[in-house]
Amino acid sequence: MTQRVLPIAPNQEIIFKAFEALKNRAPEQRNLSAKARMKRLDALYKEIWKRRDDLKEAMWLDFRKPPEEVDLTEIFVIKSEIKAVKKGLREWMKPKRVPGGLALVGSSSWVRSEAKGVALIIAPWNYPMQLMFRPLVAAIAAGCTVMLKPSEVTANTAQVVAEIVSEVFDPSEVALIQGGVETATQLLELPFNHIYFTGSPAVGKIVMRAAAKHPCSVTLELGGKSPVIVDDLKSLKSTAKKIAWAKLSNAGQICVAPDYVFIPVHRKEEFLETLKNAMIELYPGALQENKDFQRIAAPHHAERIGNLVDDAVNRGATLLHGGSVNTDHCWVEPTILSDIDSNASILEEEIFGPVLPVVTYQSLDEVVSFINDRPTPLALYIYSKRKKFIREVLGRVQSGGASINNCVIHVSSNHLPFGGLGNSGIGSGHGEHGFREFTHYRGVYEQHFDGAGALLMPPYTPWKTKLVDRLLRWL
Repeated sequence: MTQRVLPIAPNQEIIFKAFEALKNRAPEQRNLSAKARMKRLDALYKEIWKRRDDLKEAMWLDFRKPPEEVDLTEIFVIKSEIKAVKKGLREWMKPKRVPGGLALVGSSSWVRSEAKGVALIIAPWNYPMQLMFRPLVAAIAAGCTVMLKPSEVTANTAQVVAEIVSEVFDPSEVALIQGGVETATQLLELPFNHIYFTGSPAVGKIVMRAAAKHPCSVTLELGGKSPVIVDDLKSLKSTAKKIAWAKLSNAGQICVAPDYVFIPVHRKEEFLETLKNAMIELYPGALQENKDFQRIAAPHHAERIGNLVDDAVNRGATLLHGGSVNTDHCWVEPTILSDIDSNASILEEEIFGPVLPVVTYQSLDEVVSFINDRPTPLALYIYSKRKKFIREVLGRVQSGGASINNCVIHVSSNHLPFGGLGNSGIGSGHGEHGFREFTHYRGVYEQHFDGAGALLMPPYTPWKTKLVDRLLRWL
């Protein structure tokens, strides 16, 4: 273990000194060439690959994340992100000429992309490496210095991530601070130039209030209840399997996991049976012994999910599959609920676990009203072969992002903007969209020779008044 890793929950003086070092370095970092920025990204991935087994072990200890999923959903995602950023970075950094128009004759105008300065990235525990390093890649590409705050819930992974960061970066470029709520609160008191937060809407509001004190810009990647709308399809087998996989992957601890499914009322029984079989097929045998099925990150999260299920059942919901919860072992069984009371908490709160409510509908109007009466979701999923149906849903229901005939996969794209709207977030990440979040676009104007501007300065003689009038009519 490197000696450069800062202590966990350091005192305020250490945090302030780390911030000051980042602030002092920011002007130099802003002027790094594309080549120098890429060199840092290559070094980051090299160290991630070197610590691949350590990351797998840490995430298994934290919440029994399967090693294969560490490769697929953590390491591969960062590799792909770095590759996409390196491909486009030189072009993104170039000054962009813009037209001036008749009023600016004799001048030129362009836009410079410049780093915002010192950025704070606060990452969650559900993807403890990916959701820390993906925005870090964007911040480094933009030329920012960065303070990182991993989640204390996945402490083993946070330690490995801290060691990776300290091995790759000078602490005046990137500093990582470990700790809990008190540490996060201290960080939010500092005058950062940009804050990138991934987490719950409730904490996102706290981050926004803190940012307003300085003020600084924010990117909020939040969550909410992402609905699935299933059309009257000829076959439901493929659809059910995709939905089951998206719901149970990472034990449902995904901000864009399907949170509830709408199914035509006359296809209800068929869909429920097909969905149940798909879940069993994905995770066969005794689930508590299945190495592929992940645990919930902490006992209180497992208890919260169990309470949502109990509330729904007590209100008359049908428990079609699963329902078992072991808070001591952070284990929640894949669960399907139907016939749910509209006032049940599970239809109001984000589940963030392997529990899937199924709601029937007779008309699309019912579905649209139900979704639009609630905060804007982070993702919207539509399963249909009818273009008209798809266009109508997209036109009537807002969401941060949308995916047609699949779930969750859209998040892996380095070309699509990923972000929420309203309660589900502000701003976007991934690829060039992430680069833009950490970048200030500075407009620059240069006067080469005097144009007609002097003719329009006071005093306003009758002749100048006529000239202004003619210009307004002509332009």
